[in-house]
Amino acid sequence: MSRLPVFAQDLREGRRSLIGWALGLIVVMMIYLPFFELMGGSDEIRDMLDMLPPALVETVGYDQMFTGPGYAQATILGLLGFILGTIAAVGWGARAIAGDEETGTLELTLAHRVSRERLVLERALGILVRLLVLGVVVAVVLVATSGPFGLDLVAGNVLAAVTAFVILLLTTAMAALAAGAVVGRRVVALAAGTGLAVFGYVGDAVGGQAAGWGWLQDISPFAWAYGGDPITDGWDLGGLALLLALSAVLLGAAVLAFRRRDVGT
Repeated sequence: MSRLPVFAQDLREGRRSLIGWALGLIVVMMIYLPFFELMGGSDEIRDMLDMLPPALVETVGYDQMFTGPGYAQATILGLLGFILGTIAAVGWGARAIAGDEETGTLELTLAHRVSRERLVLERALGILVRLLVLGVVVAVVLVATSGPFGLDLVAGNVLAAVTAFVILLLTTAMAALAAGAVVGRRVVALAAGTGLAVFGYVGDAVGGQAAGWGWLQDISPFAWAYGGDPITDGWDLGGLALLLALSAVLLGAAVLAFRRRDVGT
């Protein structure tokens, strides 16, 4: 019998979802990454971007589009991959406690002598493993396509950037899990995870452009993950530490809240 029964069951039941999200990321990457050579060497696109407000160009990351690492960051890690990964992570986090509670399966699980603390921790471990799988998929595709698509990525920097990507997604998942543990409502859990992701993205954008709002970047998980430009410059241990600390705080809050709350009320 598995020593981590909830974790093992979670992985079995979620394997189709994991495969679907992994394939979705691969498809998106294979659609957008080949365009780098066209966009990177296009004077027309440079001229078009020059006509746009500089603040807007920087906010959406288009100023990075003319180098391979910058293009991968702007299109995948910082935008499309981030959006897809966030949807997956928030969905998994919301389902972990709140989703099962609303469907009535949570009480059945707890009836099998599984402690509440263990349930939360094993569900969180399941989310982490799935996100790591998505991270491996993203890293492998980036490294494998670097040469053929002219991206000129450094493998070590890709690892640093994808690690930041995974831990960033983990924070949104833990926000959803924590909210679900507190109130037991999936819609609230989804709102919490999505809200953190949106706040992080918008806070980084506004903080980098609006005078007097730089403090938003200081508290933005998105800025913690990518502010050090890991895909170009390598590991930003300070940013990773902040993301891990936030994830740990959210997970701890989930454990404490779920331990004290009446399930189903």
